[in-house]
Formats: sequence, C-alpha cells, structure tokens
Amino acid sequence: MAAQDAAEIIRQSAKANDRDWTAAPGFDNSERDRTKDGDKTHAVTMLDGSPYERLIAVDGHDLSAAKQQEEEKKYQDAIAERQHESPDKRSKRIAKYQAERNRDHTMLEQMTTAFDFHLVGRRTFSGHKVYVLKATPHKGYHPPDRDSQVLTGMEGTLWIDQKTFQWVKVEAHVIHPVRIEGFLAEVEPGTSFEVEKRPVTDDIWLASHYSMKSNAKVMLLIRHKGAEDDTFFDYHKAAVSSDK
Repeated sequence: MAAQDAAEIIRQSAKANDRDWTAAPGFDNSERDRTKDGDKTHAVTMLDGSPYERLIAVDGHDLSAAKQQEEEKKYQDAIAERQHESPDKRSKRIAKYQAERNRDHTMLEQMTTAFDFHLVGRRTFSGHKVYVLKATPHKGYHPPDRDSQVLTGMEGTLWIDQKTFQWVKVEAHVIHPVRIEGFLAEVEPGTSFEVEKRPVTDDIWLASHYSMKSNAKVMLLIRHKGAEDDTFFDYHKAAVSSDK
C-alpha cells in the first residue's frame, strides 16, 4: 500500500477516535488499577458532570459487607453534595475533569501528527482483521504542549481495525532521551505505553487496557521509575439521573 494510503488509514482512525472521545462521558464502567503495592477496582459513575470512583474490590477480592456499606455511604454523600454544591464549585469540578479529558485528547491527536506512518502488513489481532502500521518520529514536528514533547523521542506500532479504523492496540516507546522544556527532567529509553480498545456499541470503542512504564531523571540527576497497569470493563450507558 502506498504512503498516501497509510495516511488515509490514520485520517480515518483519527475520526473514529474523535467519535469515541465525544461519546466516552456517556458511559459508566469498572476500572482495575494495578501498581507495585497491589490493585484496586472501582466502579466509575458519571455523577453530575464528572466521574465518581467507588471502591468495589482490593487485590481481586470483593469488599467485606461492612466496607461495602461504608463505600455506599460515601457514594450517597457525594450525590447529596453534588446536588447542593454552589454553581462556582460545580463549575470548577467539571472544568477540572474537562481539562484532564482535553489533555488526553490532545495527546491522541498529536500522535497522528508527531509520526510518519508506514503500513507493514495486514494481520488478525485479538479477533480483528487489522492494518499494522509502524510509527517513526516526524522531522520538523513541534509539540504544542509539555506532555506532547515526549513524542519527539518515541516510535511505535498501531494495530488498526480494517473495517472500522478503530485502534485495536497502540504501543509506543522512547528511543532517545527527551528533555522536557521548563522542567529539570529528562525522559529516557525504558519509557513506554500501550493502549488497547474494544467495541462497547456498534460504532463506539473505548479503552480496555492501558499500561505505562516511565524512566526519567528528575532535576537531571535523580532516577525515577514508575509503572501502572489499568483494565477497563463492564461499560454501560450512564444513568440519565446522574447528570441532573
């Protein structure tokens, strides 16, 4: 396939990602976050304009009856608080959530412009017929914000569904150190992330898995390493009452 066809695959995939990003707040889900200290599972509910996370399991085990009651009381208290919060407090809460969403969306958008894409094959991956594209740094790319700077030192692989142009999986890793402007920090090889998506409706796909490993120097001297591994499941339409 010619280079312009690879560009068309990316263009179509960007449109699909935009649809998913717009639709995401309309869904509740469960999220299991794993760290070196163990893991916790939360029920994530859209509650009056921003999500509320209610703890439902620790290290794969359901909470005790007493702990479930405690978490349910916290949830009911949050409902009451949001129903009676001032317009200013509500506005700030929702603005914070939207800012986080916008930051993540910007990163996704920048991935389609920060790299040159090359089609390397067609395969079956996780039950989907996919295009496999390699991504290499695009010369002359100028990141618009601090978070996007790391893309200048990364390369990766995309598995894109041939029918829907959805991202079945994206993997990227740092291939050379990247100095973060405005901060005494440098992101180094060993930093990587993966995102997997699955269909939740006929035309909307949302994240099913995200993992990240970081390797950086803070103050250009202190070594910092971190990792997270998050699984998302049980997507369902958010209750209409949660937005009132």
